[in-house]
Amino acid sequence: MDPKITEVSQAFERFKAAFVRNDFDKCSELLSQLKVLLTKFKSLPPLFEETPNAIHELTLARDIYEHAVVLSVKIEDLDAFERDFFQLKPYYTDACGRLPQSPQEYLILGLNLLRLLVQNRIAEFHTELELLSAIALENPCIKHAVELEQSFMEGAYNRVLSARKTLPHETYDYFMDLLAKTVRDEIAGCNEKAYDSLSVNDAQQILLFSSDQELVEYIKEHPEWEIKNGFVYFKQARESEPCKEIPSLQLINQTLSYARELERIV
Repeated sequence: MDPKITEVSQAFERFKAAFVRNDFDKCSELLSQLKVLLTKFKSLPPLFEETPNAIHELTLARDIYEHAVVLSVKIEDLDAFERDFFQLKPYYTDACGRLPQSPQEYLILGLNLLRLLVQNRIAEFHTELELLSAIALENPCIKHAVELEQSFMEGAYNRVLSARKTLPHETYDYFMDLLAKTVRDEIAGCNEKAYDSLSVNDAQQILLFSSDQELVEYIKEHPEWEIKNGFVYFKQARESEPCKEIPSLQLINQTLSYARELERIV
């Protein structure tokens, strides 16, 4: 076997061993080394040179980048997720005719759709969706993300939060936590505009919390809110700028004046 492939394979085995024992610091260290070693393979994107071991090198590199994406979820690093996903994507698009499909492909693509939804990058979400085949759209990992986006756009926030009970894979937990926070922040913003205050029970129900303690913890993140005598008071609502009065009579007089002037001209 090519010594370069052997070196990468051995380093990757150490990475997987560290991953199994949840030693993510060691994983990050080994991943940096692996990415440097992969630069020695000319068969990889963007060159795609035809070398004797091209298929083996492409498969190995794809496997490494798939693990890198999952690692970024484990360490909750969205920036690393985006970088690693874009390094992995050519293996799913440009090299798809040369490699057998990866068992992890739909899982990774679904995670990326969830990331875009969490970041409210809806246009990019639909762009990525348009690139998927009809078969891919039927995969549970992809369907889960699509259904979440539909519920989010419809304002059916209860369906978004209840979707956590039917996750297609455990790695979706992280993005579902972020999405739940995004949903509650959307609801909270509407509450501030619509109400001066809400009872604790109503606030808990509207914000879709299962206990008072969860509500109290959420309110701690909003210093402009206050709990007092069983009510949640939205101070921000009172401090907003008063609406300016529209001078209705003045506008009517001006319109009538313009009409008379036009009548004279005609």
